[in-house]
Amino acid sequence: MTGRHLEEFAVGDVYVHVPSRTVTETDNVLFSTMTMNPQPLHLDAEFARTTEHGKPVVNGMFTLALMMGLTVHDTTLGTTLGNLGFSRIDFHRPVFAGDTLTAETEVVSVRPSRSKPDRGIVEFEHRARNQHGELLITCRRAGMILRKEVAA
Repeated sequence: MTGRHLEEFAVGDVYVHVPSRTVTETDNVLFSTMTMNPQPLHLDAEFARTTEHGKPVVNGMFTLALMMGLTVHDTTLGTTLGNLGFSRIDFHRPVFAGDTLTAETEVVSVRPSRSKPDRGIVEFEHRARNQHGELLITCRRAGMILRKEVAA
């Protein structure tokens, strides 16, 4: 287990996550079709050629899910009891097949639970960038995290 317990998070901590991940056309097509999203901007190269992007745009929900996955090992692997919510998700730039995403996480707030002594709540801001360093997506997430002394 590599995730951190509640006591190991401090406001202002920033984690730069490795590895990064290159997005493929297959990722986009599979995710879009598995989630019943027929948007031609994601699936139809001929349609996408007529848009300002000139090529298919990777499904934004895939981009969000990938960013979240990139953060797990350094933050919550084995120490989370679940997500409590996402308070803000912003898509700054489109993602295309061939883009390589890196992620970083900043700890925004940390507090023990008022009702359950074995856990607490951490609010994170996650950010993903492409291979050019351009900001692609940001989100705020609240997670329920185990306390170390209780887990031991």
